Amino acid sequence: MRIFFDFLQAIVLGLVQGITEWLPISAKAHLLLLQSSWPLHPESFYEFFKVILQIGSIAAVLYVFCQTLNPWAKTKRRAERLNTWRLWGNVLCGSLPVCAGWFLCRSLIETYLNAYFVFAITLIAYGIIFVLISFHEPKVTIERLDGIDSKTALSIGLFQCLALVPGTSRSGASILGGMYLGCSRAVASRFSFLIAVPVMVLAGLADGFAYFHNGNTLSFLQGILLTLGVVVTFVVSVVTIKWFLRWIQNHTFQGFGWYRSFLGIAILMVFYL
Repeated sequence: MRIFFDFLQAIVLGLVQGITEWLPISAKAHLLLLQSSWPLHPESFYEFFKVILQIGSIAAVLYVFCQTLNPWAKTKRRAERLNTWRLWGNVLCGSLPVCAGWFLCRSLIETYLNAYFVFAITLIAYGIIFVLISFHEPKVTIERLDGIDSKTALSIGLFQCLALVPGTSRSGASILGGMYLGCSRAVASRFSFLIAVPVMVLAGLADGFAYFHNGNTLSFLQGILLTLGVVVTFVVSVVTIKWFLRWIQNHTFQGFGWYRSFLGIAILMVFYL
């Protein structure tokens, strides 16, 4: 029976990661709530489990955007290949600020900001911003990914640094930044997915090294659970990304804003009242 619940928990965690990582609703907040109500033991394995799940998220982005990111695609002409290399450069440029911020501020954030109150406040604050921006969206000047230059990419990356505060949402921060800088909803969302990949890779490598460096090991069952979680995360991420990119073409982010706000209020009521 215990094994059954372990497998069920791995599937649920994969579902939550696959959905919330790519929607502007904060994957960290949802995983924290799930862990508080349904703990995965030992706790050190749960933290490692969350990191490994990101392999599925990364693979999903590379799969969905394979044609966009592949400079050697046979269908691409020379100019299109140059644009693809330019996009890679912009993705790396947009990833630099948050990577630097993560390495510099990680210990401070985990010590002082990894609390339910912080999650609740950031959920509500950015929820309100998403609702307000839905009524008056900034003027669109960039309607294609290749319209993003290195300066805009770096600026979006600086906005993504806001996601270092727990509960903000990595995709949410970069989407808001992209829209503020003139990107359409679709372009801002696509670019936010792409610049998340280098960040997740570096964070995953660092956390994975720390896990084994601290003397932790993996049992055969834990390896199976990790594999199951990654597969579920990959499949759900692919579905979520494709759905989201279709949905935002004709819808605003108002629904996500209301969801974030109500979730933040619920956290405050449950844990502080």
